[in-house]
Parts: sequence; structure tokens; C-alpha cells
Amino acid sequence: MAAAALRLQGLVEQLLGAPLPVRIRAWDGSQAGPPGAPTLVVRHRRALRRLLFKPGELGLARAWVAGDLDVEGDLYTALELLAGSVWERGEDARGLGAALRDPGFRAAVRELVRLAGPPLPPAPPREEVRRPRRHLHTKRTDRRAVSHHYDVGNDFYELVLGPSMVYSCAYWQAPDGTLEQAQHDKLDLVARKLDLKPGMRLLDVGCGWGSMAIHAAREHGVTVVGITLSQEQAAYARKRVAEEGLTDRVEIRVQDYREVTDGPYDAISSIGMAEHVGAARYLEYATDLHRLLVPGGRLLNHQIARRPQQDESAYTVDEFIDAYVFPDGELAPVGTTVTQLERAGFEVRDVESIREHYGLTLRRWVANLEGGWDRAVRLTSPGRARVWRLYMAASALSFERNRIGVNQVLAVRTPESGASGMPLRSRTWN
Repeated sequence: MAAAALRLQGLVEQLLGAPLPVRIRAWDGSQAGPPGAPTLVVRHRRALRRLLFKPGELGLARAWVAGDLDVEGDLYTALELLAGSVWERGEDARGLGAALRDPGFRAAVRELVRLAGPPLPPAPPREEVRRPRRHLHTKRTDRRAVSHHYDVGNDFYELVLGPSMVYSCAYWQAPDGTLEQAQHDKLDLVARKLDLKPGMRLLDVGCGWGSMAIHAAREHGVTVVGITLSQEQAAYARKRVAEEGLTDRVEIRVQDYREVTDGPYDAISSIGMAEHVGAARYLEYATDLHRLLVPGGRLLNHQIARRPQQDESAYTVDEFIDAYVFPDGELAPVGTTVTQLERAGFEVRDVESIREHYGLTLRRWVANLEGGWDRAVRLTSPGRARVWRLYMAASALSFERNRIGVNQVLAVRTPESGASGMPLRSRTWN
């Protein structure tokens, strides 16, 4: 009988209709594929059963998280090579039907089934969130989703994010700068866009571990209320605030944005939070923030965006992200975000794309994770560490290739007089 790797290569190429761009090393030690390319390691034939019972991205993700699949060599190169032929390959019903009518295709599937071993579906990894996608973005389901993502452990996030503890896109003056300086510069960019001044009152929605709240109070003299749905984040942020001696100016709450009633605020920052609001709730979110601002107050909304589709009703949530990273998260095109903010009463004054900055940020986070891999596994689990490595590396490539972007949208609650308080030239181009 032929070695497993050679059989796998032939079957995969027959099913995909294209050469496999990476090498394969199978569970029996055999190898096949182009020399010098990254190696896709199939550690157990169980990986094939995962793909047979759940073809596509989710089956591959389950095999990766469970450790049945791995990559040797540069992960970014492997993901790029696999993207066109595996990760992003999709078949509509008509194309799949035509393939199944082809005798050669059916024979290849039967051979793959034989190679996969006992015909039983493996249980999904325990890191997978398994629940129906209904009743989305209620206060209870949002708390549950936030807990899944953020309550992994503050020590784990310290390892990945570094001392800044900022879990959003940094702002780089140069690609070889430090992550800590780039995150400081991002926080200061937000503060300058909001025109923060001593005595002002800032609401930081989705405050994370308190970095923006501390920066605004310490360096711009404002009073801050930071809100999060994560108990672990809040405890960590309060400790940091106390260590900085800022308890008289910074309050951290475990609170939903829909529960904030102590406005008005002079400014609002929402950094990396609006992706989790949901399309059905976005106008409500924007309206609530508009209500909480004084006339002339500014909102800085820092948000990941996807590319628009010809048929927006066909948009579906990424299966891997939804099942393993952030349940119920949704991305919208930047134009949709701007429209919803203006429908809520805001005047949008500036939109800045910082897409390339997120690729740089994610690569630094991946390097931190890989450099502390053994500790990351001890702090969470092998599966959780693999989730984060794949998620961040794939996301870095998505930003770099313009598959997704990130934008800072500056909006004003402009009063009826039309006096926005904005300077005639708010930005100077270099």
C-alpha cells in the first residue's frame, strides 16, 4: 500500500482540482509534496474524519485546535499558500452537485473515507462554543460572549499583548518601533482626536484592562468612566488605576453600554468594541452614545471593517471566529458604520483607515505568543493557545491583503446651531 502522504496528496489534488501548494507529512511518517514548502503535518487520521464530517473551514479549524493538524515552517507562508485552495475555497450547491456526479470525484471521496479510518464523527474540541445563533446581542448573550473571549486569564493576555495591555490596533511611526510605544501613540491619537482637556468627562466603552482610561486621566487630566462586561478585565483595570493613584479620576464598571444613564459626557471613546454590537443593534448603540454626549461632544469609534458585498444579505459570520474566538461578533463595511452613526444624529467629521497598522500589531502579538508558548499553554490549554496563534496570524494576513480593514471614525453631536467645535483643518497630511 502506498504511503499515507502520497495517497493524501493525490486525493486532495483530485478533490481540489489543483496542485497542493504545501508538503504533507502523515501520521505514518511519510512525506509528499513540493520540496522547500511549509509542511502540513497530519498527526492523526482523525483530522480526515473531522473534514469529512464538517467540510470546509470549521473542519480544518477543529483539526488544528485539537492538534490533529499542524504546520512546520513559516505559518504565514503556509496560510497564504493554503488560502486560495483550501481555507477560502467554497462550492455553491450547483458546483458541489456537479462534482458529486463525477465518477472520479466520488471515487476520491470513497478512498478518503477508507483512509480516514472508523466512520465516527470525532467530538469537537472543548474550546469550541456550541450553541444556536439565535437571540443574539441581548445583555445576557453579550456577557456570555465577552466572558468566553476575555476571561481566558489576565496573565495570558499580558503574555500576548505586552505591558501596554491594549487589545486593539496600535499606531506605528515606523515598522521597527516597539509595540509599547505604538500603543501609547494610538491612545494619544484617540485623545487628540477627542480634543481631551483637563476637567472634561470621558466615557470609555469597552475599556478593556483600563489602558485608555488611565492614559486619558494621567496625560490629559480628564475624569473617566470605563465600562466592560468582563469581570476579569474590570478587576485588573481597577488594580492598575489604584497603582497609578488615579482612583479619584477613573471609575471602572462592569456595565453594558445600554445601562449607562449618568450622562452627559464631554467625549466618548469606543475602541475595538463596536464589532461586537451586532448589525441588528448598531443603530441602538449609536443612538445611546449620541444621547450620552453633550452638544458638541465627540465620539471616536475605532472599529474593524469588512469589504462590502454585492448582496449584503449573503454575509455570513466567519465559522472559526464565531466558534472559537469571539462568539456573535459581526463586521460591517465602513460605509454602513458611517451611515448608522449619522442616522443616530451624529455628524461624521473624519474617517481614517489604519489597516496596515493592524498587520504590524498582530505580527507582534503572534511573536509574543510563540516566544512564550510553553507558558501560554500552561496558562490556558494547548487548544486555546493554538486558537490564538491561528486567529492572529490569519488576521494579520487579512489586514495586509486588504480583506478586512480598521478605521477610526470621528463623529460629533453637532448642535442645531451647526457649531461643531471642529477646527477648519483637523488633519495635516505629510
